[in-house]
Amino acid sequence: MTHAAQHTSAAARKLRTQLQQLPLVAILRGLTAAEAADVGQTLVDAGFGLMEVPLNSPHPLDSIATLAERFPQALVGAGTVLTPAQVREVHAAGARLMVSPNFDAAVLHEALRLEMACLPGILSPSEAFAALAAGAHGLKLFPAEMAPPHALKALRAVLPPQIPVLPVGGITPAALAAYHGAGASGFGLGSALYRPGKPLHELASDAQAFARAWQALPG
Repeated sequence: MTHAAQHTSAAARKLRTQLQQLPLVAILRGLTAAEAADVGQTLVDAGFGLMEVPLNSPHPLDSIATLAERFPQALVGAGTVLTPAQVREVHAAGARLMVSPNFDAAVLHEALRLEMACLPGILSPSEAFAALAAGAHGLKLFPAEMAPPHALKALRAVLPPQIPVLPVGGITPAALAAYHGAGASGFGLGSALYRPGKPLHELASDAQAFARAWQALPG
């Protein structure tokens, strides 16, 4: 199945819509199920519609289930998805977005079979084009610390212009402008947005700061 040939699932359409509204993915590494509802509400209130719970968080399936049930307007996903079995588990929990740190064709194909939106991790042109040929809906440029804006600009020059590319890793509000100027379609936000135990008022303030930084960008 090629990127051009694949049918568009409801999750893929939702991803496209959310990327148009506020293309910032909240990476909730370390989230617990007990705080999932409050954290999710804080992010939704700040305009976020894309959230992922990495699978190396405590009881991630419970957190995913809570977020998916409470916030049907959002696209809730799982991060650090490494095997087809994990894809099936997160889908059963309610995740409709699959994010991985790498490109693995078997993982991607299983997510597509379940009609999930897919953002595999890539760092090189070879990985990027392999992921697109396998059907990826967008690309997670990871780790962004190894791919500064000038590297993204070079990669962008050869990628199809309609393909979303989201840098992830060490992204702060101040970093958005340079990456956006180099062709970033959005961003995955980790510890600069959320960390376990962060007070909700601080999360709200930081989420709003990221949203404002994106909205202030030209074009």
